[in-house]
Amino acid sequence: MSLSSVRIYEVAPRDGLQNEAAVVPTAEKAELIARLMGSGLGDIEVTSFVRPRWIPQLADAAELVGLLPRNPTARFWGLVPNRVGLERALESGIGGIATFLSASETHNKKNVNRTIRESLAGIEEVLGVAREEGLRTRAYISCVFGCPYEGDVAPEASLQIAAKLLAAGADEVVLGDTTGMGTPLQVERVIALLADGGVPIDRMAVHFHDTRGTALANALTAWRVGIGTFDASVAGLGGCPYAPGAAGNLATEDLVYMFEQMGVRTGVDLDALADAGEYAAGLLGRELPGRYHQYHRGNRRRTASRAVSR
Repeated sequence: MSLSSVRIYEVAPRDGLQNEAAVVPTAEKAELIARLMGSGLGDIEVTSFVRPRWIPQLADAAELVGLLPRNPTARFWGLVPNRVGLERALESGIGGIATFLSASETHNKKNVNRTIRESLAGIEEVLGVAREEGLRTRAYISCVFGCPYEGDVAPEASLQIAAKLLAAGADEVVLGDTTGMGTPLQVERVIALLADGGVPIDRMAVHFHDTRGTALANALTAWRVGIGTFDASVAGLGGCPYAPGAAGNLATEDLVYMFEQMGVRTGVDLDALADAGEYAAGLLGRELPGRYHQYHRGNRRRTASRAVSR
């Protein structure tokens, strides 16, 4: 069931930068996105249309989208919390929107101050309008593999939510390991349960965090059971401000390196991607956690040192 090619959905400009203390200038965000595009990434989540006071790091959503080049090979996405956010997204001209809620009642309340039922009602409206307007749609389900507040989360809860999201018009549902609690066997079981419950495997994507070092192993397991779309963040940027202990996302370079070395096509130029990761680290002025990113930076330092010593 394993696939010969996969789709990488890049989340660093949104999921990565939203968790940073510093606010990156809009022009520099646009440059990061341009570099990510230049590596061959075709799907990039560039911002979030939430209230600016909630996430001030992404308050420039509309301005940023206006700066992005129109490229037929690139699809830009924005996270949308509600109908108001959708209206802002529509005005910006962005081509795809992502909605979100949690499989954990406690996490959902802390994240958006709503019950799961309330969130679903709002998301169903957003998805319906977005589809009418011709936008591509995806829907995140957070805490599928465990919750920092509740612990284990029943996979049946994710199945019920996923079925409702697809019925409401989501093109794909994204199974999120928000705090990196998932393990490979658990990933296999959850995906199988959803597939057996009627959720088409080609309409599932996965979003892993590397808090406990299992993100790459979980991605490999998901691929082996037929998942073809993987969220990742250049250099491992990211986290969740409403999930204690959430570390960075699965690093895009690590994922691309693994797949390409296995003969699985990603369509991404790893060298160009690593350079984009270097740019991201420079913007933030600190080391980033991606393994390939660190290897690449170390190689550059060693090469520079040898050049000076000559």
